[in-house]
Amino acid sequence: MSTPTVSTSPEPASPTEPPPSRLRPRDVARVGGAGLRTRPLRVFLSALGIAIGIAAMISVVGISSSSRADLDRRLAALGTNLLTVAPGNTLAGGTATLPAESVAMIRRIGPVEQVTATGTVPDAKVYRSDRIPAEESGGLAVLASSLDLPRAVRATLADGAWLNAATARYPAVVLGSTAARRLGIGAAGPDVQVYLGGRWFTVVGLLAPVALAPELDSAALVGWSAATAHLGFDGHPTTVYTRTKDSAVEAVQAVLAATANPQAPNEVKVSRPSDALAARQATDRAFTGLLLGLGAVALLVGGVGVANTMVISVLERRAEIGLRRSLGATRRHILLQFLAESLLLSALGGAGGVVVGIGVTTVYAATQSWEAVVPAWATAGGMGATLLIGVVAGLYPAIRAARLSPTTALATA
Repeated sequence: MSTPTVSTSPEPASPTEPPPSRLRPRDVARVGGAGLRTRPLRVFLSALGIAIGIAAMISVVGISSSSRADLDRRLAALGTNLLTVAPGNTLAGGTATLPAESVAMIRRIGPVEQVTATGTVPDAKVYRSDRIPAEESGGLAVLASSLDLPRAVRATLADGAWLNAATARYPAVVLGSTAARRLGIGAAGPDVQVYLGGRWFTVVGLLAPVALAPELDSAALVGWSAATAHLGFDGHPTTVYTRTKDSAVEAVQAVLAATANPQAPNEVKVSRPSDALAARQATDRAFTGLLLGLGAVALLVGGVGVANTMVISVLERRAEIGLRRSLGATRRHILLQFLAESLLLSALGGAGGVVVGIGVTTVYAATQSWEAVVPAWATAGGMGATLLIGVVAGLYPAIRAARLSPTTALATA
């Protein structure tokens, strides 16, 4: 009896585990963008809040940077090596007087390159006509001036000519920009006269605004000799303008008071006009900080709008979430999908805000004849803040969507 042979067939292979589901970055961007395309109006309004905040911040930084760049260029052209010497107060509280020889003494300081002066003629007033009442002087000062004043203070003429060795001895006057405007004079000429100190003076020139010596804008400037001969000027300077070498500004500033009035250096005031412009720049920075704070508030409000949009989106799309989970999407996939939507929504608003902010800066700078300057850090910082807002605003809605189970999501849809 033969033993039956038992044939051994190979055991059926066990089913292989399906590979884990993965979402590539391109897929994440696609599903995130699909969620935004289905609700265009809501997306636009939410992105608008972000755009307003970013545009406000970038335009504030851009306008402020353009203004500072323009001021720096003007200071570079005018020079920061100008020092002014003026009389201070006496110990008794009265107004001090600079010695008549103070200009010559300051000129002896080694690093000093230029020295010029003006002197106030206190009893002289300037009028457009001799028919105007004496009390309506318009607040214009009459100053005796050295011939080299424009070169020292970087003043330029808007019309006519500056005083020369001949006209400085006769009744000729150069008007500052503000003085000319108040007197209603738009051009200089031999037939243009003003009533100054009780006699007629011919207007030979009009100054353009002087940035480092704004006191000249509202003044009528006459020659030193003419002021002495015709207006009773006492010859004492009231402002001495000193140009020095850039490397020696602080050293010269320290000795100017003692040089101008050795007998009473405490009665002398020394200042640097460019410091006033720098102080104004510092004030502008403080104001810019305030506006940046307001822009940050606007950006925060925009972030709240994004968060609200994403929360509502999760509530409205429970069926979609449940269906995707049922088809194999993991919680991580749902989290990435809604986080991508929030980032894309914020990025759209940020990009629009950057474009608008640069446009506002460019237009405003053009109206002020500035060069538009938008720092790269402002643009990069604006987009970085936008993405950060997107992550923060979208994190909670994304986590909430990821925690929904498929059955719960489909049941409550």
